[in-house]
Amino acid sequence: MCKCYADENIVLIADPQVLALSIHENNEPMIDLVNQKEISYGPPPLLPDNTNYTKVRQTIYNKLKQAQAMLPDGLKFRLYEGYRSLELQQKIFQERYASLQKENPKLTHQQIFIESTKFVSPVTNLDGSKNIPPHATGAAIDVYLIDKEGKVLDMGIHLDDTYNDLKGIYCKTESHVISAKAREYRTIMGKALQAVGFVNYPTEYWHWSYGDRYWAYQTHQKFAIYNIVKND
Repeated sequence: MCKCYADENIVLIADPQVLALSIHENNEPMIDLVNQKEISYGPPPLLPDNTNYTKVRQTIYNKLKQAQAMLPDGLKFRLYEGYRSLELQQKIFQERYASLQKENPKLTHQQIFIESTKFVSPVTNLDGSKNIPPHATGAAIDVYLIDKEGKVLDMGIHLDDTYNDLKGIYCKTESHVISAKAREYRTIMGKALQAVGFVNYPTEYWHWSYGDRYWAYQTHQKFAIYNIVKND
């Protein structure tokens, strides 16, 4: 299998180095954000079938609260999506693949596959093996910032619009085509989340995780601690 790298030598979520890490499930429970009032969530992502998007692992929720306490006064997190089933994960990947294939008909299957992984983790890897997408483990969160009135702040591109950014120039965390204010908000968000142990997927400013294989790789852990959970 080829090494999968994005621009600027970013290690992608389906890179063999990431996939090689084992998972030792710690059996930590999932919690539902609908049962709390500290972290804002919704409206639901552009996946009408995902009725479990408010669910995350207990530690993820605790760390998100800790990170929110570090934000400047008046700023809060809003969860866009936590848990996502394998079925919905596959649907998103297929849609991204199809869009990229239509936009770049001369690319090979391998090239389109790798480009797709810059936006969404595959359910089946390039070599045909089964993958463990972070969202399916309850370890990953898609978040952005809101003000004290609940107004969405300028993060460069809203998550509802990211499906149209096929080149990923707005989605990339270190994007150079977004406004200075958007870069500032991304920096503020990132500092708080990193301070409590989350890692970012650099091709998606909104995607952060803890306890999955990508986290394990980026933080030099011997193994991940969350495997796939079933909440449907």
